[in-house]
Amino acid sequence: MTETTTLSGRAHATRLRADTTVEAARLTATGTLPRLAVVTATADESSAWYVRSIAKAAEKCGIRCDIADLGPDAAPAAIRERLTELSADPAVHGVILQTPLPPGANAQELAGAIAVAKDVDGANPLSLGRLAAGLPAFAPATAEAVVAVLDAHDIPLAGRRVAVVGRSTVVGKPAAHLLLDRDATVTVAHSRTTDLAGLTAGADIVVAAVGRPGLITDAHIRDGAVVVDVGTNPTPDGGLTGDVDAASVTGKAAALTPVPGGVGPVTTALLLHHTVRAAATAHTVA
Repeated sequence: MTETTTLSGRAHATRLRADTTVEAARLTATGTLPRLAVVTATADESSAWYVRSIAKAAEKCGIRCDIADLGPDAAPAAIRERLTELSADPAVHGVILQTPLPPGANAQELAGAIAVAKDVDGANPLSLGRLAAGLPAFAPATAEAVVAVLDAHDIPLAGRRVAVVGRSTVVGKPAAHLLLDRDATVTVAHSRTTDLAGLTAGADIVVAAVGRPGLITDAHIRDGAVVVDVGTNPTPDGGLTGDVDAASVTGKAAALTPVPGGVGPVTTALLLHHTVRAAATAHTVA
């Protein structure tokens, strides 16, 4: 049996927030107050809780966070107009479009209204295209958090075989690009992959990002593999569970990120870090 190390993201998130706070204070002292705007259009309480948590974390780092709540009945045109206004506002440095959205509103289409320079969560398809081409752009924070957690625990990527389970533009696809940039050999699997266990069992690192509780079990990994669980699935008791059956893989995986406390804290910290980077760029240009 292998001793499974817990790859917590909390310590790295704390370091990121500390660096972000220092840089935010430096910019504020020079007359540029970093400012993040979150556009929301839903009555979903879990989404509202997440937005409030971002605002609270931003305040602690010295970042102004404005929440533009357009209501659950907002028309796509109204959402696009607000995103366009915020993108054109020189006092705003980061813009996030929070999901879920009202029926008929397409997140990817609307995110195209966010200026790439302010797209701190990499939602604009242009940002993903630039990321794939190796050009400067903010990666989706969750995808970047996958790599950041591995780096924080000194897990090498160059030459390693990585299986990314999930092909969303929020995690799977951008994470694959980021891992390729680090010289990993990446395979992307998804809901229609034949013999998923046969594919993932040959990987040194397995990234689970499909939104299906307990999908990855000990049958999906080899002895000594590193497993990154990106899943955040709500449980009936109000908690969260991942895409990995943690009890099953413990004792076989060399390392596993916990849910909660793994990728999640780093994701929020990176959103704020990206906002300060965007503010610093805007300050330099100005």
